Amino acid sequence: MARIKALIDGVWHGDLEETPEVREALKTRAHVFRNWITPDGSPGPSGDGGFPAEAGRYHIYVSYACPWAHRTILYRRLKGLENVVSISVLHPQMGDARGWRFGDSDMSTPDRANGRDLLYEVYQLGHPGVTSRVTVPTLWDTKRGIVVNKESGDIIRMLNSAFDACGNSEVDFYPADLREEIDAMNAVLLPKVCAGVYRAGFARSQAAYDTSVRELFETLDWLEERLAHQPFLLGERITESDWHLFCTLARFDAAYHSALKCNLRRLVDYPALSAYTRRIYELPGVSETVKFDHIMRHYHDYIGDVDPTIVPIGPAVDFRGLPARA
Repeated sequence: MARIKALIDGVWHGDLEETPEVREALKTRAHVFRNWITPDGSPGPSGDGGFPAEAGRYHIYVSYACPWAHRTILYRRLKGLENVVSISVLHPQMGDARGWRFGDSDMSTPDRANGRDLLYEVYQLGHPGVTSRVTVPTLWDTKRGIVVNKESGDIIRMLNSAFDACGNSEVDFYPADLREEIDAMNAVLLPKVCAGVYRAGFARSQAAYDTSVRELFETLDWLEERLAHQPFLLGERITESDWHLFCTLARFDAAYHSALKCNLRRLVDYPALSAYTRRIYELPGVSETVKFDHIMRHYHDYIGDVDPTIVPIGPAVDFRGLPARA
């Protein structure tokens, strides 16, 4: 049976058997951290109000290894918020029972907001008795001493607009005239590609794996055709959807292809997708956020239960047409 790491009623479990009872607790009792920072502190699309955009007030716990956290690192840089919203970097290696950990090393920083050693201790500090998985990114309010939000999609939208009074307001990755198209594109990308690599890698049966991995590559095939004719997903402008896809593609050959058995084809086997990924990587400020040493350390350490009995889909091999050699 699968093993997970989670807080249950405020107690940390670093090697917990994922029984039906545990799944039910995480489904029904888990805290939903979905508050929003807004320019004036008014309520956002979910959660409660009381989180005005103030420079120096908010802190994000991130890992350069994680694609979801990577998106928040990118937005913080590209929106000019590095002196407005602070960060702490978790070590990419989290194979032991402690989970995400801080450290004064070349791959991590100390906890600059709360001085803790482990990320789950931050959750316990702000929310005693909480039931929750402990994940990155985590957005923390240093004034109230609580977690604001831990959904990367929410956090990047906050960074995109809430702090425009003290950041780069000219950069907008969720423009009003493209929001319907962005939401429609995200509805494909997020489940089939961004989460799809994990649904394949952590599948609990051969059938579940086969369904997820084929859906993943069918979507990549569709994206390859789309990007053969335009620079970005929705045309000439880079949008939120591109950042979702880029952070997944940047890890594809280094991690998902081997560690998560997403190995029918590599990113380099897709000319348009490869050129697209390189195009975004070369934009000012982006390459510094892509740390392959962190990615490799994380995904080739212990990242969860990958079922060794599941037969991977690839690689696709075709010897037809190759010259024979003596």
